[in-house]
This record gives sequence, C-alpha cells and structure tokens, in this order.
Amino acid sequence: MILTPHPPTSPSTLPRLIGSFLLGAGLLSHSAGAQRMAAPNLGPNVLVFDPGMPTSQIQAAVDAISARQVSNQFGTERYALLFKPGVYGSATTPLILQVGFYTDVAGLGASPGDVTINGHVDVYNQCFPVAPGAPSNCTALDNFWRSLSNLTVNVQGLAGCQGSADFWAVSQAAPLRRVNITGANLSLQDYCSAGPQYASGGFIADSQTGFVINGSQQQFFVRNTSVGGWSNGVWNQVFSGDLGVPAQSYPNQTYTTLTSTPVSREKPFLTVDASGAYSVFVPALARNSTGTSWSTGTTAGQSLPLSRFFIAKPGTPVEEINLALLLGKDLLLTPGVYPLNRPINVLRPNTVVLGLGLATLVPQKGREALTVTDVDGVKIAGLIFDAGPVNSPVLLKMGYGLFDLPLPRGGFFSHVNNPSSLNDVYFRIGGATAGKATTSLEVNSADVILDNIWAWRADHGNGVGWTLNTADHGLVVNGDRVTALGLAVEHYQTEQVLWNGNGGETIFYQSELPYDPPSQSAWKDGAANGYPSYVVTNLVNTHQVFGSGIYSFFSQGVDIVEDNAMTVPHASGVAVHDTGTVFLNGSGQITHVINGTGATASQANAGQLSPVVSFP
Repeated sequence: MILTPHPPTSPSTLPRLIGSFLLGAGLLSHSAGAQRMAAPNLGPNVLVFDPGMPTSQIQAAVDAISARQVSNQFGTERYALLFKPGVYGSATTPLILQVGFYTDVAGLGASPGDVTINGHVDVYNQCFPVAPGAPSNCTALDNFWRSLSNLTVNVQGLAGCQGSADFWAVSQAAPLRRVNITGANLSLQDYCSAGPQYASGGFIADSQTGFVINGSQQQFFVRNTSVGGWSNGVWNQVFSGDLGVPAQSYPNQTYTTLTSTPVSREKPFLTVDASGAYSVFVPALARNSTGTSWSTGTTAGQSLPLSRFFIAKPGTPVEEINLALLLGKDLLLTPGVYPLNRPINVLRPNTVVLGLGLATLVPQKGREALTVTDVDGVKIAGLIFDAGPVNSPVLLKMGYGLFDLPLPRGGFFSHVNNPSSLNDVYFRIGGATAGKATTSLEVNSADVILDNIWAWRADHGNGVGWTLNTADHGLVVNGDRVTALGLAVEHYQTEQVLWNGNGGETIFYQSELPYDPPSQSAWKDGAANGYPSYVVTNLVNTHQVFGSGIYSFFSQGVDIVEDNAMTVPHASGVAVHDTGTVFLNGSGQITHVINGTGATASQANAGQLSPVVSFP
C-alpha cells in the first residue's frame, strides 16, 4: 500500500532542530561535538526531556521528529523520546505528541504515575487519495513499529473532533505498555478522518484507561489491564487477566475473555532516579495474574544499573558486542539499523538484550541475527529483525546446544522456574529492504514466553514478490511449555506457525495467509490445497489456543484454495477455543476453519466471520 507522504522535515533541518534542543536542555555542550548525549551516551537519536524545560522547546523537538516519521514507513531513522519523572504541559499549554514510525515514547519513572503529560499522545490514520480528485482514503492498516510506555497521559487540549479522545489508531507492532490514560476516552480508531478508517489489530498490556472505543479494529489483544469499559468487536477481541472488560461471548460479540494470564513477564524498561543514575528495571515473572503489575504502586522485579550494560550503537562491531556479552555484560542497543556479518551470541543465563527506538538487526551473510543458548531467564525486548540479502535459515534462534548442536525436541533443560521471554519483538521479510529467511523465529528451549510478537513477510514495500522475499515459517516451536501472548504471523509461504513442542499455549493469534501464490500448484502441502496457517503436529499431546483469526486475500486473480486454516492432532490434551476465518478480498477461499470443520470463507460471505467456538 502506497501512502501519500505528509510534508517531511528535510534531513538537513532535523539534526539542527535536535541539536538546538539538546543544547537548550543542557544535554550537549558546544565543545562536545556533534549531538552527543551527556552520560549515559545513548546517541543522537535518544532525546531525554526534563520537566524543567519550557513546553515550547519540548514541543518543537517532538514536532520535528513527528514531521519526519509519521509517513516514514520504511526509513532507517529510529528515535526514542524519554521523559524524566515530572509533569509536562498544562491546561493552558498542553504538550501534543503525534507518534510516527520507529518512535518509542516512554517515561523514565519507576511507575506510570511518575511521568504525566498534560495533553495528547496520538496516532492518527494515514490518508492517501484513491484517484485524482477523489476523497482521501484514510486507514490505520499500516500504522506499525512505534510504542508508548510507562507514563500517564492526562488528556486535554486540541479543538474539535481530535480533542474528544486520546487516539491510538494502530495495527501490529505498536503496543501500549504501562500507560495510564485519564481525562478522556482512549480510541483505537481515528474516527475524525475520512473513511474507511480501518485498523487491524493491536496490543495493550499492564495499563489502565477509561472507556475504550475499539471501533473498526478487526482484532485486538488486551492483557493485564484495567479499563473503564469497551465498545464494539469485529472478528477477534481477546482479553487475558483484565479488569472492566466484556464477558466471554464469542462469537456474538467476538469476545474471548480469560480471567487471568497463566504466565507472563512484563517488558524491561529504562529508568532514572533523583540523582540522575540510569537503570534497567526487569519485572518479575508473574503467574495466574490479573490487573496491572503496578496497581499497588510497586512492580515486583530487579533494577540493574546501566553500568552492567554494554551500550551499542549502529556501527559497533558485532565482535565487540559478543566480547562484552561473553564477559558478563547485558546489552542495550540504541536506535538505528545494525548490519551484522555474524550473529550476536547470548551465552549467559539472565542476560538482558533491550532495544531503544526499535533498534533493527539485519544479518548480511546468511547467518542468524541473534542466537541464545539453552539457558535460564534471557530477556529480549524492543527489537526488529530484518531479513538480509543472503537467505538466513533462522533470524532469531532461542536455544541451541554445545557447538551449536540441535537440542532434542522439547528442549534439553526445564526453565519453568526462570523462563526466557521476548517482549515486543518483530520480524520482517522484505518491505524495508530486500531479504530472505527460511524461518523468522525458532524456539528450541522450553518454557519461553512470547509477548507481543509480529512476524511479517511483507506484502508491500521493497523486494516484495513470490520469488523475491521468500520465507517458509514465521514461528517454529520445538520447546515444551512455550506460551505465546499476542502472536501475529502473516504472509509466509508454508505454515505460518509450526508447533512441535508439548504443553504449548497461545492466547490471541492473528494471521493473514500469503496474498501472492501465483497458482494452486505453487501452494500445495502435499495433496492438500494450501498450507494451514497454524499447525500443531502429530508429535504433540497437549496444546491450547484461545482466540484466533485467520484471513485470506489471494490477490493474483487466481482462485487459490486453502483446505484448512488450522490443523491439530486428535489428542485429548489438545483444545482450540474461539477461532474463525474471514475472506477479506481477492479470489479463492478457505474451505474449513480447523480439521475439516467450520464453514467456508469465500466471496459469498466476504467480510463475515466463519467461527468455530470449540474444537474438538
């Protein structure tokens, strides 16, 4: 999808604006050289705001980045906008942020109440004309790769329709985490712009809001959050461990509601204390949890001083990163794109790898971007993995043995008491750059938690085509007891998800099949037509899925058939709850939802859900 760009800030103007901000904030001295932050040195694309700064100065800095990033879908710029504890903006001078691509907005307090923005933090539709002279077509379908976390937005300011709510009109890879929205509704649809105003999925965790206007969101996942009410549901709305959300009612309305989240670990985040010392807070593991981690004022967990981290920047040799990890450092990746001639290797238990500003790893020589040995408690968060120019067998491998030997199915060790976790980790095959990778994420270790994962074989952008951005699987799970909380996998060329480990559980799954099979013969799984999106293999005895939506849009003008959207073994410990299919557009059909059951989704019932409430 091609979007009409907003007027950009020129590349030569933006550094001057940021440099002016840094000088005014006292974070850059005239003698320090080009745009280098004071200690800690997080690079020129991390802006740290202080509540003592004039609102006008902060507004100018965030406006400059917004103008650059709002339409910058496949650019290389990355930014983190960080707010020290305090209050920003006021009723008379509200602070207004519009969050664009590759922009993290976060508070640096210990809890969301430590940073308050009086104003707005918004994401609006992208608008583009459908024909010369025709009204603009405005949607949030491509509003990806951004985040808001760890602060309070006291909504005020703006006139007319845009003043009626805080707008977070996004689709995948755009989470709200540890956010408190007060003073107005939270709307997940930008109803102020011209139609059709579509949005296609999102993620909220560990947050508190007033009333939520879900609007046109086709699917949404909300976890461990307290809301003041929820409107509407399209095809797949899943709630896990939440307060104030709708009761279970699938398929009318399409609400799947679990009273608690079986296992989770919130995302690590950067903090600063009153003395100016920076740390990374690592939340503790939670089991059978309901509501936010900070409802009592303190989140359980451990604070790690930033001195424990090796701070990498784009251009840092991967050999230096690996040496630091070998010597016991954790890893902080500052905003930017990291071409890698070999993998980053995590060897030590409890290592933290945290990206700021959606730091992006791109292997260049057909290797993995990141590998993790089969150890306890590794935390990986806030990263994009782009496939590189030479096909990689895997982009991120969680769990491998000595001398890179494969682990046995299920994993070699149990990590049930200290599992590894991935938060806000995204994969792309093509789109930003031409690339190929057979599997995006391979999980071989047991007990891993996958929390907000989007794996995307690009359907638009650079290097896109059936023989160009080739990729078989978004996710392959070989480890036992792996839990996925918010999983989206789209457009891969065989199974989107292939699950071989026992005891797995997925809560919320969203998938679009590949748009571009050129013929049925090019997309057959043996004798079967097409590949199921979500496959639990016959090696598995126990598995559960709650709330899934699988959609088709075969766009090549050829009737492509998929026999089953999901397949699972007939085992007493395998159960699928609340799953459905939808024909979005194009041609062909999904004949069955799961294992030969469920109504066909085709042009005859386009846009309508074909549900299966329980299987078997």
